[in-house]
Amino acid sequence: MAFQRSHRLNLLRLVVLLLVALAGIKFLFRDSFTLELHKHVSKDSGFWGDTGDIVQNVIPQSQVLELPAAKITAPRQEPGQQVLRDVSATQMRLVHLDLKGAAPRVSYLEQVFPFLSQLGANGILIEYEDMFPFKGELEILRSPYAYSEEDIERIQHLAEQHKLEVVPLVQTFGHVEFILKHEKYQHLREVERFPNSFNPHVPNTLALLKSILAQVMEKHRRSTWIHIGADEVFHLGEGMDSKNWMSHNKGDVGTMYLKHIKEVLGFLTAQYWGLRVLMWDDMLRKISVGALRESGIAKHVSPVVWFYAPDFEAEQIEPFLTKYAESGFESVWFASAFKGTTGPAQTWTPLSYHLKNHLSWLKVMQAVPRLTPLRFQGIVLTGWQRYDHYSVLCELLPVSIPSLAICLQTLVNGGFTEEAKRKVLDVLGLESVQLEQSTCEGSGAFPGVEIYHMVEQVNGHLKESILKALEEESAIKGWFSPYHRKRQFGNPRNMESFGSKVLKLHEDWESFVRDLRAQMERVYFPDTVEEWMEENVNPYLDQLRDLVRDYQAIIRLNGRPKAT
Repeated sequence: MAFQRSHRLNLLRLVVLLLVALAGIKFLFRDSFTLELHKHVSKDSGFWGDTGDIVQNVIPQSQVLELPAAKITAPRQEPGQQVLRDVSATQMRLVHLDLKGAAPRVSYLEQVFPFLSQLGANGILIEYEDMFPFKGELEILRSPYAYSEEDIERIQHLAEQHKLEVVPLVQTFGHVEFILKHEKYQHLREVERFPNSFNPHVPNTLALLKSILAQVMEKHRRSTWIHIGADEVFHLGEGMDSKNWMSHNKGDVGTMYLKHIKEVLGFLTAQYWGLRVLMWDDMLRKISVGALRESGIAKHVSPVVWFYAPDFEAEQIEPFLTKYAESGFESVWFASAFKGTTGPAQTWTPLSYHLKNHLSWLKVMQAVPRLTPLRFQGIVLTGWQRYDHYSVLCELLPVSIPSLAICLQTLVNGGFTEEAKRKVLDVLGLESVQLEQSTCEGSGAFPGVEIYHMVEQVNGHLKESILKALEEESAIKGWFSPYHRKRQFGNPRNMESFGSKVLKLHEDWESFVRDLRAQMERVYFPDTVEEWMEENVNPYLDQLRDLVRDYQAIIRLNGRPKAT
């Protein structure tokens, strides 16, 4: 009997030891994701065909909601509608900094980062493009105003100070115009004429990507995530190498795409143990479940489902989630937009549009447990600055700060609740926000507020006031027409009837633009200031400048005969 009891006791001890060992193994390999807080449809909506068909023109009712000493005009919460709280204690909210245009000085980021943290962000997704300080063979990729290595370190230090996870984004397939525009790399283009996408069959493509990724990761050793882009690989399959590959391998564009992504992931997983990878999901939407499963990429990357329309339902995202779950992915991210998705030349951010986009995503987040076994890990609030490397600038970041504040607080509070509205007004230092009009009242106390108010003046008054002077002033139309100016003649008596008004208008706008330029130079590098002025100020102010130049020249002629 004693022997039997001893035997049973030994067995029990063995079982306990096994359980402890299993628990230890589970602990070691658990998901270490433990942070405290957590494209319009496409930038080229025709690219994904019927994806754009799911946009609905549903406009929520709105009303003015009175707040103590403040108000925000907003879509109201319908009676009985569930208000979502923060979806998960481990949910990430990354604010996207698109640096392929209007990259801010680090001194401005010093002001912005504490603001982001205060509003509920816990990470930043930095799309460096040519602002990264590439060196050696890659130095050609650098912008003349690229950040220095010290700047990169300063950015990460600032982020850590304000509990913001830094996630670098490196495009690895499409949207690589900043690379393929250079003659040195033109042979790596999928289609010779277009600098959009890599040819995945040239060995030098992967070698180049490895060098780029290695340099970026060398300067982001504390980052636990990287985003490899991989969206909108335009013209893939149209190059001769791709056509030959598909013919010889009986493959299609989808399998060819996955082959390249697998090679990129293979490099990252081999070189950077524990690094977690994100990628945009749009190219995956057209690829079969079978091809996705066979590629094996689901073990190494999480798809980021992006959708920028203002109104959509959870059921419209469900097919993507179902596909990714069936393909073997375990987790998923979402991507909304707080700016840069309502037109390539948009200069003023439509607040209601972007708020509705986030309210729609909240419905999806609420429905995730019902729709899919995928684990929702976080959301990227995209803020596109250009649609691609060659396009003009979208809304500047200071102009979009109110939108970003509204969108972040909507996610934090599970809706645009009274608490969210008060927080927005308090942090922004505003008296009120009119969502449908996309206007703010009050002096404001957010980073770049001076630029915000001055761009508002440019948008609302510059063009209107100048065109009114040029086209509606009868004295100009009658006595200082383009013909008068071309032939350099005019009656000083008639010219003086409008001269003082035109000179005053010109003086006022020139003074205003000098102040605007000074404010912008505090935030941006000279190339950004010059580009923004060329696109948004000079087309109108130059007309007034030309008129004043001709006026001053012709009035000095004292009514001489017209030139022949």
